[in-house]
Amino acid sequence: MGRYVIERNVPGAGQMDAAALHELSAKSNAVLADMSDIEWIQSYVTEDKLFCVYESKDPELIREHAEKGGFPCDAIREVSGVITPETGK
Repeated sequence: MGRYVIERNVPGAGQMDAAALHELSAKSNAVLADMSDIEWIQSYVTEDKLFCVYESKDPELIREHAEKGGFPCDAIREVSGVITPETGK
C-alpha cells in the first residue's frame, strides 16, 4: 500500500470546534468501515485546509472515500520519502 497526503480545501477548518471535528471524523470512519485497502492515518487542521495522511492500495480509493463522504479532495500526492531532523545528523 502507498502512503498519500490529501489536501482538502475546507474554509474555516481552523475555527472548527471539537464537536465539529468529531462529526467530521466520525463520518469519515463510517465511510471507511465499508471500504477495504484504505486506512486513514491522521489529519492536520490548518486555517482553511485539512492535510490528511492515508495508506491506500490505490489513490482512486481515496477519491471514492471523499465522494461517498462528501469531502473535498483537491489534491492527492503519493509520499516518496520522509525526512526528519535525524535525517540531517
